[in-house]
Amino acid sequence: MKITTIGLDIAKLVFHAVAVNKAGKLVRKKMLKRKEVLGFFAKLEPCLVAIEACGGAHYWNREITALGHQVKLIPPQYVIPYRQGNKNDYNDALAIAEAAQRPNMRFVPAKSIEQQDVQMLHRVRERLTQQTTALVNQVRGMLAEYGIVLAKGKTAFRSQLPDILEDGENALTAKGRAIFHGLYNEFVELENRLEGCEKQVLQENADNPICQRLGTVLGVGPVTATAFYAAVGEGKAFHNGRHFSAWCGLVPRQHSSGGKDNLLGISKRGNAYLRTLFIHGARSILRHCEHKTDKLSLWAKALVERRGFNRACVAVANKLARIAWVIAAKEETYRPAT
Repeated sequence: MKITTIGLDIAKLVFHAVAVNKAGKLVRKKMLKRKEVLGFFAKLEPCLVAIEACGGAHYWNREITALGHQVKLIPPQYVIPYRQGNKNDYNDALAIAEAAQRPNMRFVPAKSIEQQDVQMLHRVRERLTQQTTALVNQVRGMLAEYGIVLAKGKTAFRSQLPDILEDGENALTAKGRAIFHGLYNEFVELENRLEGCEKQVLQENADNPICQRLGTVLGVGPVTATAFYAAVGEGKAFHNGRHFSAWCGLVPRQHSSGGKDNLLGISKRGNAYLRTLFIHGARSILRHCEHKTDKLSLWAKALVERRGFNRACVAVANKLARIAWVIAAKEETYRPAT
């Protein structure tokens, strides 16, 4: 029987492949070591290979696609309903193959290696930002135990902590000063690394034509533009801007029944990092739209008056996401409404 679909359950060392025919009947199943995977697929006729979208999935997508197969990545939450019996690797692979054959199944956009490079840069930047914030908060808390109150923010930390450490009349002990000196040096190192990441983001933005077009949109800067590219590339995996904004989690959740519509808060599905950046961009627009007369600013001001700042912020973020998708997927240039 001809193999039409293979469900591949990937891991670090041991992989499990389940092959089915057009009718969904099991044709073959095989356990593979990592070094055997590509050789196994190289011997097969081209078919659909389904993989659960988890760590390493994008790498295997590229490698197996290069062998002539069509590869689809499926979100893990969409695979679970198709698993029968107990959870094991073979049942997982069979569930992946079953899910891939559903006509309405939604798939994860595959990332190129360039997108993964940019995504890694954003992950490092985000971690450094979190570490810096955590360090500042920890130092402020420990200084308070010595009766020293340090103002909030990295700017105050950078300017005031050296003076506190040089002040011989405060309650800090010699051991305490040495520890705080080490923490301040750690802060400086984190700041330098974060500055290096920011420069790399700016360079990626300057080198990428998609990011350059996205940067012309009000509220979309280099960080948001490069994060968009890292997440979805050209965005052509989505049918339209509405689907993209829904993927970002910028639309209401729905819990309707009996013909009665019931809309809740935003779903917060999908890429939380990208959604946060769109929200930040929308917040920036709302804070600077008071004296502007363009159509977007007038609409945003009216929305704030009618629905409040936070809801208006999400609505503007939704609009920004849709605009960004059109610019990326249809290779348009931003033309602000007047």
